[in-house]
Amino acid sequence: MAFERLHYPAYRELSDRYEIKAVCDEDRRKADFWAGKLSLDSSNVYSDYKEMVKRDDLDVIDIMVPVGMNYRVTHDVASLVTGARKSIICEKPLAATIDEAKAAAELPQKYHVPIMIAENYRYNEEINIIRDYVGEKRIGETFYFVQNRVVDFLGDVSSDRFPSVEWRQHPDFPGGAILDTGVHEFAALRHIFGAIDKVQAFGRHQSYDYAPYSVICVNMLFKSGVIGAFSFFCSGKEMQRPLVGLRIFGERGMIYLEERNCGTVNVAYNNGDYERIPYRPQRGFFNELLNFYQAASGNEPISVTPEMEFGDTYTVLQILKSIGTDEIIWLDKEAEYKPDYGTFPKNAAREPRAGESTLS
Repeated sequence: MAFERLHYPAYRELSDRYEIKAVCDEDRRKADFWAGKLSLDSSNVYSDYKEMVKRDDLDVIDIMVPVGMNYRVTHDVASLVTGARKSIICEKPLAATIDEAKAAAELPQKYHVPIMIAENYRYNEEINIIRDYVGEKRIGETFYFVQNRVVDFLGDVSSDRFPSVEWRQHPDFPGGAILDTGVHEFAALRHIFGAIDKVQAFGRHQSYDYAPYSVICVNMLFKSGVIGAFSFFCSGKEMQRPLVGLRIFGERGMIYLEERNCGTVNVAYNNGDYERIPYRPQRGFFNELLNFYQAASGNEPISVTPEMEFGDTYTVLQILKSIGTDEIIWLDKEAEYKPDYGTFPKNAAREPRAGESTLS
């Protein structure tokens, strides 16, 4: 499903840079189906990824497996392609436990293999626009934010959407939907505000397998001094419009994003001025593959590395710990820690703001 709806459309759009040469699935029928769509003959279809990655004509291995398998498969592939001038793309979160996440963060150095984590929220245009505005102090000093994210998991189970798959309904990794989906939101918040100092979280228990809590509420303090309240509700709907969304408050105004597909970032200033900044929704998948191509060509660094994604995954796992222990949890311990988030992908142009040229 991740390939069909997320990665494959981006590969098609970047067909001048990528060519799909082989496919692998433990279920050979699925691999054969995609081989047919991609016009690949039987020699390019595998049910054992360890055999496929040995091929000399592959430059990139794109790993799309259930969360609980991310670390094991990525480790296997990295160990097999070390020294072979191959690169790896892995889906988020990079692992299901803290120990696995730590080990995953060390894979690029251990096996000398470039690895990108496909955390599309860090590549989405709206998140980078907001990050620019906060970093440039367009609304002055940022004081605090509120964010409410709602996922109707139960409603989506019967639809042809991501919660319909069995492994998401009965996950073998901690947090279930909170880790699998919620990690996006924490990646975005860390991308905008930087390192997190500490969190305190609360959750409402539920009996469904897909997540231990129907809702979590998190108080967050960032190293920058920004504070915020984040809530993730995965067992219902937010019916009233406009949605709560993400609201960031500064000394000279506020930034508002209703939801990721709305197409507009709103900025309201205390003096009455107002900006509506258009963006193209869901461009993260394109932008991440473009960044990966540029990195492989030696033109720019990989923007989202396993080391960076470790921080996103670690944040979610420590929030779950805070709920279970009623503790305040310290996260980024280094006092001067400022993650190197890279830059907005050079070729991922957004619509220019009034009075400025397109970002390049």
